[in-house]
Amino acid sequence: MILHLYFARRFALALLAITGVLATLVFLVDLIDQTRKFSEFGVGLAQLAGLTLLNAPETLDQILPLIMILGTVSLFLALARSSELVVTRASGRSAMRALVSPVIVALIIGVFATTTLGPIVAATSKRYATLADGYRSGGISALSVSEDGLWLRQGGTTGQTVIRAARSNADASVLYDVTFVAYAPDGGPARRIEAGSAALRDGAWSLRQAKVWPLVAGLNPEASSVVHDMLEVESTLTLDRIRETLGTPTGVSIWDMTELIEQLEQAGFSARKHEVWLQSQLARPLFLVAMVLVAAAFTMRHTRFGGTGTAVLAAVLLGFTLYFIRSFAQILGENGQIPVLLSAWAAPLAAVLLGLGLLLRTEDG
Repeated sequence: MILHLYFARRFALALLAITGVLATLVFLVDLIDQTRKFSEFGVGLAQLAGLTLLNAPETLDQILPLIMILGTVSLFLALARSSELVVTRASGRSAMRALVSPVIVALIIGVFATTTLGPIVAATSKRYATLADGYRSGGISALSVSEDGLWLRQGGTTGQTVIRAARSNADASVLYDVTFVAYAPDGGPARRIEAGSAALRDGAWSLRQAKVWPLVAGLNPEASSVVHDMLEVESTLTLDRIRETLGTPTGVSIWDMTELIEQLEQAGFSARKHEVWLQSQLARPLFLVAMVLVAAAFTMRHTRFGGTGTAVLAAVLLGFTLYFIRSFAQILGENGQIPVLLSAWAAPLAAVLLGLGLLLRTEDG
């Protein structure tokens, strides 16, 4: 037990050190990228640093498998140089038993990343998107789906507009049973529009069978209402932005994902991408364990045998290959070419079996 705790502590310290180095690099690179994106909008350095801090957790969440590989490589190279690994093997402990504590640490980190880091990333990503839209357009553009239907909010120099639709077509290009409530810059309601359908084209909503009520003091809204067969309303939203918001599940906590999937299906959208993302998050601890096994298979050897650099390179390249295969399987699942469970769980299971096979092949203790 003492030896297991020792390996676990060394592994955790290696992961913390590598996370700190990569987090610093991510912050600096992303700060430069944010400066380039918002250079024409007059955003100050403090606001850019805030955007970078909000965007950094998502990047670190994505490179967590790489951190796991580098942490494992760092651990076993250090144990090999100090001959601790040789002593451990000579005492009768096999390589599989020496990996128990790193595997448990990887499982704990995977569960933490799924249950805690994921919701943090969802909150910071949502806040980042809100601030970025505000800096770009001078207002706020947002989208949400609830039991009452689809809700949109667009902003601009003329004020905010809240849009509610009972349902939509699959690609969000047409909304049905739509209500627009426009607010003046001072915050008061200016007009209400109800339409049978609304299509977003070329920076404007094209409404069919629309009825407009002016909400101005001193006027009777119903008496002053006007009916239009076709009506266009300017918009700061784009189809790409709406689809990106609907198709990016990272902005939603895993604890709320099941409810969101049901709401998306009720609103007429395809929730397959969200289902794949949910299953991939549940399979993440298993994939992190696979990264530990694969990295250990190449580095649990004494440095006197030589070829350390080649072994480290092979471990990293194999890890990237497995990550690519996992991402490719998820894309196939999102497109409906393979089942959801297969797209999320097949690659982690295969990676674990591959790591175990490599370890068993090289095991001599």
